Amino acid sequence: MGLEFIDRLLRTSALVLLIFVPFGLYYFGFYPTIAVLSGCVWGMLNLMLLTRLIKQTLRADGDIHVPSVVVTIVMFILLFVAGFGLLSVSLFEPWLLLVGFTGIFAIMLLKALGRWMTKADDQTTMDQKLESVA
Repeated sequence: MGLEFIDRLLRTSALVLLIFVPFGLYYFGFYPTIAVLSGCVWGMLNLMLLTRLIKQTLRADGDIHVPSVVVTIVMFILLFVAGFGLLSVSLFEPWLLLVGFTGIFAIMLLKALGRWMTKADDQTTMDQKLESVA
C-alpha cells in the first residue's frame, strides 16, 4: 500500500460521512450528529496534514523544504486548538467527538482487512488473475 491508500481512505470516509449525516439527523438529533461530523472532519484534516508533513520531510531528493514544514506545523497547532475548542463546547459530548474521530480508523481497518483478504497487494496473485481473464 502506498500513499494513494490515504487518498482513497479520505474519499471513503467523506462518502460514509455524507451517508451518515441524514440518518444521524433523523435518528440521533442535530447536536449529536454535528458532534460526530465535527470529530470525523477533524480526524480527516489531521490525517491530511500528517500526510502532507511526511511527504514534505521525506522527499526523494533529500532536501527539506523548511517554509512548507513550518506552515504545516503551524496548521497542526491550529488544528489542535480547534480540537480543544470542540471539546470545550458544552453541546457536544466528548464520546460523540471520539466516535467521529475514530470512525476514520475503523474505515482504515476495514479497507486494510479487505485488501488483505482479497490479496490485492500481492503482485503474483494479480498477474495470475490477469492471465486467467485473458
